[in-house]
Amino acid sequence: MLKVILNKNEEENILNGYPWVFNNEIINFEGPIENGKVCSVYTYDHQFVAYGFLNTNSKIMVRILSLDENEIINKDFFEKRISYALEHRKTLGWDATRLIFSEADFLPGLIVDKYGDYLSVQFMSLGMDMIKQDIVDILVKLTGCKGIYERSDMPVREKEGLLQVKGFLYGKFDPRVEIIEDDIHMIVDMENGQKTGYFLDQKLNRDILRLYTKNRNVLDAFSNVGGFALHACKYGASHVDACDISKRACDEITNNAKLNGFTQLEAKCVDVFDYLHDDANKDKYDLIVLDPPAFSKSKDSLKKAYRGYKDINMQAMKIIKSGGYLLTFSCSQHMTPDLFMQMVSEAAHDANRTVQFLDFRIQSPDHPALLEAGEQLYLKCLILRVK
Repeated sequence: MLKVILNKNEEENILNGYPWVFNNEIINFEGPIENGKVCSVYTYDHQFVAYGFLNTNSKIMVRILSLDENEIINKDFFEKRISYALEHRKTLGWDATRLIFSEADFLPGLIVDKYGDYLSVQFMSLGMDMIKQDIVDILVKLTGCKGIYERSDMPVREKEGLLQVKGFLYGKFDPRVEIIEDDIHMIVDMENGQKTGYFLDQKLNRDILRLYTKNRNVLDAFSNVGGFALHACKYGASHVDACDISKRACDEITNNAKLNGFTQLEAKCVDVFDYLHDDANKDKYDLIVLDPPAFSKSKDSLKKAYRGYKDINMQAMKIIKSGGYLLTFSCSQHMTPDLFMQMVSEAAHDANRTVQFLDFRIQSPDHPALLEAGEQLYLKCLILRVK
């Protein structure tokens, strides 16, 4: 097995639980390089640190699998890891849930989402991609699923030297499946929907609308397939506008509203940025959900993203009724909680509005994070009352 030798003092973060070894932390390799295979990681003075997946073509050269030198990394190892992750999701008991969240579940580069009886999977690392069939076999054995669809059509694979792919891995089925979330029925498109089909990380944040929406007019901005809008209807909103620039998304919102008999929901296929700037919408809404896509995918784009987030929050505060509630989100990992709160504060000042901070929320507990990897706490939510 290849030995990866670290620079001096680089082992501390790994031993504390950090899941990655970067290319600038390595001084030498001892043995034949086999990308995608398991390697062993050693300190500068040749003390064992960890086992991990190797990929010298990636900035993340080693993805840590185990700190136990006696561990045997084989199919049984991955079955035990997957079984451990599934135990937690059984505790949650959700029909639609994330079963495996990559490094946060000690399975680097593997995402598995459950939509009823079907699974949607993503292989984001070379090492995990090379054992794809083993993973599929284990998932079928442990979950009893009826089918598995692969959604490895994300750009991050290219950093691993992998092509973007999608298609059936187990069984043949209609990839448009019906799920139930908080007694709301929805159609999820596992083949063409965003992410693996639905934004599962927002589950508990959607449910929190039960506290704020009764008899109120609601705007769900950047609605996608209407998750927040549908929950607002369920919890008694008088009227809900669900806005998204995608016609496909708006069609899905309309279909999902009909599926549940929600007549107070209207899907609007509009540019959300323009909609928020439209003075005709001033004092129209008692509650606004602002859940934009990630504006920043890298540190280099953070300044531009900051301006974008600030603008939409400022405009939302300008049009919301006095005493209204704003649920504002960021899913950009580079937008830290402190920076996010600073941005919202500046937006309130520029909008000439006073806000009360009510709650701070993160992703739902089927999306865990390692304490040593703060970037895994990527989803941030502030609930504010705006005067």
